[in-house]
Amino acid sequence: MNDEELHRIVRAVLSQVAPEANLETLDADVDLAEQIDIDSMDFLNFVIGLEEATGVDIPERDYAQLATLAGCVEYLRVHAAPR
Repeated sequence: MNDEELHRIVRAVLSQVAPEANLETLDADVDLAEQIDIDSMDFLNFVIGLEEATGVDIPERDYAQLATLAGCVEYLRVHAAPR
């Protein structure tokens, strides 16, 4: 998956967790929870959605790496198996 595909996947999963959020204005380097006001349960659902959408297993110890849009894309790029 390339970065464009990963951005699309992350935004699609975010839209399921926070359907009221304006995802077009997300700053890739700013904490997602601050930008779209998600709580810990929303974040957990977001991680599960990323796992389902990408097939990447995301252990709890790595959750901090998913705090930003850029962090999510980087994490998934590194851990996703080539398709």
